[in-house]
Amino acid sequence: MQRRQWLRSAFALTSGATLAGSFTGQLAAMPLSQAERMVKISGTPAVKLNANENPFGPSERARKAILEAIVDGNRYPFDLITELKALLAKHEGVTPDHIHLGAGSGDLLSQCGKAFGAMGGAVLSPFPTFPMLMNHAETFSARWDKVNLNDKLECDYAAMTAAIKQDTKLIFVCNPNNPTGTLVDPQVVRSFCIAASEKATVFSDEAYLEFLPLEQQVSMLELVKKDMNVIVSRTFSKVYGLAGLRIGYLIARPDLIKKVAKYGGDIPFASTSLAAAKASLGDLEFMEMTRRKNSEARLILTDYLDKKGISYGKSHTNFVFFPAPAEGKVILSRMQDKGYLMRIWDYKQKEWCRVSIGTADQMRGFVKAFDSILT
Repeated sequence: MQRRQWLRSAFALTSGATLAGSFTGQLAAMPLSQAERMVKISGTPAVKLNANENPFGPSERARKAILEAIVDGNRYPFDLITELKALLAKHEGVTPDHIHLGAGSGDLLSQCGKAFGAMGGAVLSPFPTFPMLMNHAETFSARWDKVNLNDKLECDYAAMTAAIKQDTKLIFVCNPNNPTGTLVDPQVVRSFCIAASEKATVFSDEAYLEFLPLEQQVSMLELVKKDMNVIVSRTFSKVYGLAGLRIGYLIARPDLIKKVAKYGGDIPFASTSLAAAKASLGDLEFMEMTRRKNSEARLILTDYLDKKGISYGKSHTNFVFFPAPAEGKVILSRMQDKGYLMRIWDYKQKEWCRVSIGTADQMRGFVKAFDSILT
């Protein structure tokens, strides 16, 4: 409690001051498993399969836009920010007042964590899921209420409904979910969001939505357009391959946008990042290529797991989550020796592997290396 009180005063929450430095890094890195705390990353492994990055991007359009933007690198990017917000608003069918930009969705998650954490009470989420919003909310004044996934490693929305309390301030949903990659019927999620939004703000993290086939990409955006108490989060980091350039955005009612935007930075964007995002938006050909190649490469891993009799969550994304078939620290250490980084998660007193999907050649190399450490 003393730490929370100190943070609230030191960072002047009412004025929207932000966390900085290593403290933010620690929040972003969580949750580290016990195995990850024990195994230090050393050197530069050849293949990074630990951060759900797109191995095929940025697109050619984005690369060209970056080079062209460098010419005006001596100018502040205010006009570019306005232009991107207007472009996103048109793309999503809302007004620019419904859009808030951030330095990737991680930045936006942290802003929402501060905005709603400062209210006290609780934030509610499935578990495990991407924890950044809840980590920031906890650090200020909120309690994190967690609801375990079902036996299929899917978010359990009936249990989530039962877990909403009178002091719940924000409800976090992620479909498809990270780290499991599993997808719940969007109509189930939609019904949940409609009912839950009458009791608390609902945050719909849609970072991986665009990995689904077009006909399955059902966003909660329509609820925003109906002025419901819902925030939708999108990012250019995943399908668009701009993780290192840090651009994401929220779509919500203007009053919710203002509530969160108080905790953003003044100019958190580079002109090159803004230009890349503008060029990438709606690049259907590149997105389809990413989806197709990701599915082909993911199948190499899931076929291997099927052959070994290792169960896994049915992934619709660029990562797969499965029980660790050996001690986590051994897997991490030996795979690193073979040139591969991956993740180990702790959940229900067990260790779990989360492997991001690389290129087809990278996944062939991964399963060969992984198999060798199990024999």
